[in-house]
Amino acid sequence: MADKRDYYEVLGLKKEAQDSDIKKAYRTLAKENHPDLNPGDAHAEARFKEIAEAYAVLSDPEKKSKYDQYGHAAFDPSMGGTGFDFGDIFGDLFGGMFGGGRQRAQNGPMQGESIRTGITITFEEAAFGCEKELSIARIEECSDCKGTGCASGTTAEICPDCKGRGVVQQQQRTPFGMISTSSTCPHCRGTGKIIHHPCETCRGNGSVRKQRKVSANIPAGIDDGQTIVLRGLGSAGKNNGPMGDLLVTVGVRPHPQFRRDGTSVLFTQPISFVQAALGAELEIPTLDGKIKYSIPEGTQTGTVFRLKELGIPFIRGKGRGDEFVTVKVVTPENLGEAQKQLLREFARATGDNYSPAEGASKKKHKK
Repeated sequence: MADKRDYYEVLGLKKEAQDSDIKKAYRTLAKENHPDLNPGDAHAEARFKEIAEAYAVLSDPEKKSKYDQYGHAAFDPSMGGTGFDFGDIFGDLFGGMFGGGRQRAQNGPMQGESIRTGITITFEEAAFGCEKELSIARIEECSDCKGTGCASGTTAEICPDCKGRGVVQQQQRTPFGMISTSSTCPHCRGTGKIIHHPCETCRGNGSVRKQRKVSANIPAGIDDGQTIVLRGLGSAGKNNGPMGDLLVTVGVRPHPQFRRDGTSVLFTQPISFVQAALGAELEIPTLDGKIKYSIPEGTQTGTVFRLKELGIPFIRGKGRGDEFVTVKVVTPENLGEAQKQLLREFARATGDNYSPAEGASKKKHKK
């Protein structure tokens, strides 16, 4: 297989290209070289085949890994390779445009759609977790026809055109041999069955939209803007496929006292000049209630104290973050003359070179 070009070179990519880059390059090149857009152009047809082959390998993580290790030899049967099938790359990317590409049968089991919703909870509920009832609209199996889409006492006919597969195949002779392509069966529209007497409730769809109330368990430690996934609470699947999921994005209301930084709770505690100077026992609010905490004498404004494991619980694993308390010394206002005199004496006793501001005793003007 020495004459084969490197697959990355074929798609004009570097080896570190991501999945989105590979898909984008393939779509562009395949459209440019598709035989339907270049009738009679053997070079374009050969190029199209080469592009499709490169994409069939590089778009599959397992095949891509083998190719990155062993190159083309990974798919050469004469060298122990497994070969590969183009599968439904055309149908996946172009949705059957140009009439080419093989598509998956649409009458197989398909997972239901996921539903997105939002909820707003309090700061404490986010910290410790809670259970909430949500109202959602989702697709459910029709209870009257049990998902068959047929009226009571009737059954669907297997589509005679596609024999129940939901797709019809066509073969085309090319310079590279016979290429088999498939497209959605136009007779049954991909369902594989013909319903002559549809259910009146669901009109033959086999499913209906209903409003439901579901219970959502919000885990402790959830943060504002995070989304939780509740498996199997979304819409019903098709053809006995599994139900989709419910995705709940959580909003957290601001707290009047606390702020959050990751798993840490931040709180600012005002204290007086006397408490800062002489030390004091304070009552500090926490998520678990108020606690007693002693600050030492000489505490400066802006000092931060740490209260271990009184913060937000870790959303994964055991334990909690901490609460950090920043003290802020509040300067007293509207002092009486006796109080001012005591401060002047204090200033003299401590050697404070205190000099009153000019007009300090005058009343402040209103702004």
